[in-house]
Amino acid sequence: MTTQRTDSVLQPAGEALQRLLGYKFTKPALLHEALTHRSAAYQNAGGRRRSQKAKGAGSNERLEFVGDRVLGLLMAEWLLERYPDEQEGALGSRLAHLVSRTTLAEIADRFDLAKYLTVAAHEARVGVQGTASVVADALEAVLGAVFLDGGLDPARKIVRHAWKPMLDAQAKPPKDPKTALQEWVLARGQVLPVYETVGADGPSHAPLFVVEVRAGGKSGEGRAGSKRAAESAAAASLLEKLEGSQHG
Repeated sequence: MTTQRTDSVLQPAGEALQRLLGYKFTKPALLHEALTHRSAAYQNAGGRRRSQKAKGAGSNERLEFVGDRVLGLLMAEWLLERYPDEQEGALGSRLAHLVSRTTLAEIADRFDLAKYLTVAAHEARVGVQGTASVVADALEAVLGAVFLDGGLDPARKIVRHAWKPMLDAQAKPPKDPKTALQEWVLARGQVLPVYETVGADGPSHAPLFVVEVRAGGKSGEGRAGSKRAAESAAAASLLEKLEGSQHG
C-alpha cells in the first residue's frame, strides 16, 4: 500500500495481519512502524532530511535491527533443542539458512506481507514493496515489534510456527550453494566457478543485483538485493542445471 492510506484503512489491514500472526498488539503503533518502509517515512516527513542522524526516522529500520537479533536468538535456542548432538559448524549452517534473506522472503510471502507495507507512491508503482529484500526486512521488523510489545514468548511462538516447515525439511545441515557448487566442480577436476555482476538496478534502499556464474560449460543467473545473495542464487541455479544434466 502507499502512504495515501488513512488510519481507517490501516486498522483492518493491521487486524488481518495480527490474525495471521496469531498475536494481538497492545501497542498497535509498533506494528504500524514495522510496516512503514523508509520511502514512506521520508515522504510523510515532507521529503526533508535535516541531518544524517534523521535518516530512516519513522521507518521500520530500527525494528528490523531488533528483530534480526530476536530471530537469531530464538533460532539458536530452537536448534540447540532440536539437535542436541550437533556441534557449532552444523548448527551454524542450519542457522545461516533459516535466517537468510531467501528464507525470510519466502515466509514473508506466506503472510502476504507485501500488501500490508506502506511505501511511497512512486515506489509502489514500481513494486518495491514486493521485492525479496524489502519483505524480508519487514518480517524482521514485525518480529522486533512483537518482542517490544509482548516479549520473547509471543515472538518465539510466531517463529516456531512460521519456520517449522523449513526446519522439518532440514534432514541434514544445508550447504551454502556457493560451497556446494565449488565442491561439485572440484570433485570432477573442473576449474572453479567464475562470478560476474552483470547488472545492478533499483533505488539505493532497495537495490537489485544480477549475478552470473559460469562453470562446467554452463551458466546460472541470480537476482537479489545484495551481491552475496545474488551470487548464492546464481550458484543454486547453476548447480541445479549441472546435476540435472548429469542425471539426464
